Amino acid sequence: MSSPDEKYVEFQDKVKRTVYVYNLSPKVTKSVIKMALGQFGDVINIQIIPNYTELKNISQCALVEMGTPKQAKCIIAEMTNYPFMMTGMPRPVRASVAQEDMFVDRPVKPGREIKYRWVDPNDPDFEKATKLKELALKHYAEVSFLQKAQFEEEQKLARKQGDALDANYGKYEQIDNVFGDGTLNRVARHMGVRLADD
Repeated sequence: MSSPDEKYVEFQDKVKRTVYVYNLSPKVTKSVIKMALGQFGDVINIQIIPNYTELKNISQCALVEMGTPKQAKCIIAEMTNYPFMMTGMPRPVRASVAQEDMFVDRPVKPGREIKYRWVDPNDPDFEKATKLKELALKHYAEVSFLQKAQFEEEQKLARKQGDALDANYGKYEQIDNVFGDGTLNRVARHMGVRLADD
C-alpha cells in the first residue's frame, strides 16, 4: 500500500497530464470528447464537471486526463491558437491547465490538517463567519447572473449562426439548381458564351 506522500506525488503527476476543457456544448458526451481529443494522444479518463446552477442547457466543462503532460500541452496550444468546435457550440471550445483544487477526489496534502468548529452566536468569531457566509451568497448570486447573461448571449449567437448557415445553404442550393435544370446553358447560349467543362 502506498504512503500518503506517494499518493500525493501520483496525484500531482495526474494533474500535469490533465486538461481543463470548458465552453463545451451541453450535448457533448464523454465519447464525443474522447473522439475529439483522441487525435492528440491517449485519453485516459474524462470527468464531466456537474452543473450545480439552476440554469439548464448551459455550457459545461470537463477534466480530461491524457497519457502524457506533452499531450495535454499540445491540446492547450491547439485550442488557444485555433478555433476548436465540438457538437455545434456557437463558441469554440477552450482549454487550460488543470489545477489541483479542480479535483473532487484529490488526496490531502501531506502535513496539512483541516480543522473546523461550530461557531456560537456568542463567539467573537461569529460576526466574521456571518460575513463570510453573506459573501459566499453574494458571489453565488453574481456567478448565477453572469452565467445567465452568458447563456443568453450564446443563444443569440447560435441563432445568428443558424440564420447565416441557412442563408448560405440557400445560395448553394440556388447555384446547384442553376446547373442542374439547364438554366446556365440557356443563359450561356443567349449571351453567346461557350461553357467549357475543363
